[in-house]
Amino acid sequence: MAEIIRSVKGTRDFYPDQMAFRTWLYNHLRLVAERYGYQEWEAPILETLELYAAKSGDELVKEQAFVFEDRGGSLVALRPELTPSLARMVAQHRQQLNLPLRWWSFGPFWRYERPQKGRAREFFQWNVDLLGSTSLNADAEVASVAASLLSSIGLTPDEVVIRVNSRQFMELRVAEIGITKDFQPAAFRLIDRVDKLAQSKWLDYGQRLGLSYSQLTALIEMLDDTDQWRDSEELCEFFQITEYMGTKEWFEFDPRIVRGLDYYTGVVYEARDRFAKHRAILGGGRYDNLVSEVGGDPISGTGFAMGDVVIQLIAQEFEVIPDINPCRTQILVTLFGDESIVQSNNIASELRQNDLRVEVYPDVVKLKSQLRYADRQGIPIVIVLGPDEIEAGEVSIKQLVTGEQSNIPLARVVQTVRKILESE
Repeated sequence: MAEIIRSVKGTRDFYPDQMAFRTWLYNHLRLVAERYGYQEWEAPILETLELYAAKSGDELVKEQAFVFEDRGGSLVALRPELTPSLARMVAQHRQQLNLPLRWWSFGPFWRYERPQKGRAREFFQWNVDLLGSTSLNADAEVASVAASLLSSIGLTPDEVVIRVNSRQFMELRVAEIGITKDFQPAAFRLIDRVDKLAQSKWLDYGQRLGLSYSQLTALIEMLDDTDQWRDSEELCEFFQITEYMGTKEWFEFDPRIVRGLDYYTGVVYEARDRFAKHRAILGGGRYDNLVSEVGGDPISGTGFAMGDVVIQLIAQEFEVIPDINPCRTQILVTLFGDESIVQSNNIASELRQNDLRVEVYPDVVKLKSQLRYADRQGIPIVIVLGPDEIEAGEVSIKQLVTGEQSNIPLARVVQTVRKILESE
């Protein structure tokens, strides 16, 4: 026997039960986004490497992107994120678009990372963006969409928190401790890793980036100040607006949140479980320069992204995922032989025309085997159509949950099945 070919490392197979979770999550994403007036959109899976090289930061492009040369000699990448594609699409059709834009998307992405718990090389990501507004109301609205999703799937602020900061405010704070503008990108990368490295390694890393020991110790002291947000009008207003929106309980200030990508310019945030057992659930913020950097007119934007891997772990841990049967079939019609093929398929066709979900068992096997199949699939109703039923012009309807069984005329099949399903 030939050896089974394995899947590519870091990818996932979505069998029906895993696909059922993804569909459940997608339905919540869509419902929440549409409640806030956001429209669904999509971008290509492949983009030119140039798009990411200019917009996403060196680490994402050089260390994490799947990059290859196409047959025409151009360097292209499997998309590691969506915001640069958003900027490109807006720049290309700016005159035809009606600002402000409220867009959302859910699709596959790829990053060449080491697969581990909470991290895969291929993942699905929810992106929510609002473009064409510089107001903090827009920032608070988009962040509130994230909070509303967490609430929608059954999580609470006692289990998950969205930690908020401001890149603009942090620029002022790091300048106050003597870190010049040239070294601020390095300082932000350092802040982004403060909880990911041991302090000795963090200090060594900071010195390699060009910061002095005194600057590093001052930076640590600044990061321990959890009340400094009160000195930021921007953050004060943000928190006030979330109160108006009814989502304030989800948000807290955290000076360690700066986001690793280079294009953020204002309010930034990340959601994590309260016990810090997992990676960030979602993250985002304000980006003022992205669209102009791909050749378009300056358009301010704000948005976030949430991957499906961590949110599934969180949802499982807090037991908010309902029992989801991947089989959505409502009725199984049995097959007894060549003489029942016509009648079985006719009944199934009539039921489908009445918006019911129906399977016909494909093979002629014992009734016991067909009933066992329906039971294992979680199909609640079986329509038995054997020689005796055909001769009598009726069918036998068996309810697998209750065990009840009754014979009814063919003309009443749809009516009877509907009544049973409505009573469940």
